[in-house]
Amino acid sequence: MSDSPSPLADPHIAFDASDGRRDIVVLGSTGSIGTQAIDLVLRNPDRFRVTALSAAGGRVGLLAEQARQLRVDTVAVAREDVVPALREALAQEYGNDSVPEILAGPDAATELAASACHTVLNGITGSIGLAPTLAALEAGRTLALANKESLIVGGPLVKAVAKPGQIIPVDSEHAALFQALAAGTRADVRKLVVTASGGPFRGRTRAELANVTPKDALAHPTWAMGPVITINSATLVNKGLEVIEAHLLYDIPFDRIEVVVHPQSYVHSMVEFTDGSTMAQATPPDMRGPIAIGIGWPERVPDAAPAFDWSKASAWEFFPLDTEAFPSVGLARQVGELGGTAPAVFNAANEECVDAFLAGRLPFNGIMDTVTQVVAEHGAPAAGTSLTVADVLEAETWARSRARETAEKFSEGRPAEARA
Repeated sequence: MSDSPSPLADPHIAFDASDGRRDIVVLGSTGSIGTQAIDLVLRNPDRFRVTALSAAGGRVGLLAEQARQLRVDTVAVAREDVVPALREALAQEYGNDSVPEILAGPDAATELAASACHTVLNGITGSIGLAPTLAALEAGRTLALANKESLIVGGPLVKAVAKPGQIIPVDSEHAALFQALAAGTRADVRKLVVTASGGPFRGRTRAELANVTPKDALAHPTWAMGPVITINSATLVNKGLEVIEAHLLYDIPFDRIEVVVHPQSYVHSMVEFTDGSTMAQATPPDMRGPIAIGIGWPERVPDAAPAFDWSKASAWEFFPLDTEAFPSVGLARQVGELGGTAPAVFNAANEECVDAFLAGRLPFNGIMDTVTQVVAEHGAPAAGTSLTVADVLEAETWARSRARETAEKFSEGRPAEARA
């Protein structure tokens, strides 16, 4: 472990805890995390009040409806071209009442993240969430972090501004680790065990994965998520990203973070302590539980999500990870150890490859083949250099371009029927 005084996410620290109703800013409100968070808030009006919402801009009708339901002060969209449609939708929702302020443009979410509130829930997908993450931390807000990419690509930047305990993780795995770690001290921890459902292709060999389709990959057996995260679950890239995130959040070395396949997705992760005890956090698959931890900690929100019916029989299975069919976790460990811009290259190249796969331009196995090649070409960061936001953006731009070029070569070498 490093010499840092406390990890970024520490269940023993109630960062800026408040006994009253908490003001929440929700970034990515029309996505999966955002919509479930709003459901939770609407069911607990005595605990939470949403003051502002941000979204990319693809679902202005839903955004306007959310704004009316929550009576927010401000609405933000990344796409400036949808402002007229958003203004019209808000007018229809609010009628004769005053509509909220509208912010628009690529920096709108970042501006909201620094606004007056208790907690910022960052539910944005992708590395574009980095700037809002930094803004929330610099403004002294509690950060409920569902946007793992911002921590992964900008780890040193986040660690430089975050205070101990300022981040509450919202990923189900990291919320599970967060809760399990409350059972002991950091010195008691031997190992973090991150569980993986195995995705829709658990048990298949690499050869059997060669011709799977986007439809196959989007059919996740236990979770309902957006397309990028669902494909990342199918390749287990998501689990590789979570290993890097666990290292950064909890200050545990990579060689003490293990991945195990658990198809039922009941146990969300575990902590093994030095006395041989293992603490597991378990709930039925439902993201409202982790979201409630993110925005409510150190208090728990009653009935945030369903509980188990222990009167019914159930079987819980655990399997070792197949590293040959799913090399993504091993590659993620490598880029995590390299540090610098390597994680940003890994993440950006993967996002491009997922787009290419969904568009039929890249085979399933080609996703990790391409990412591996791009990471290898990028190489190790220069020794003694410090990371900047500009470094991250430059590395991502290069990685996306190189991934597109490499994916195109994969596509050119495939039979026409395979590209259809």
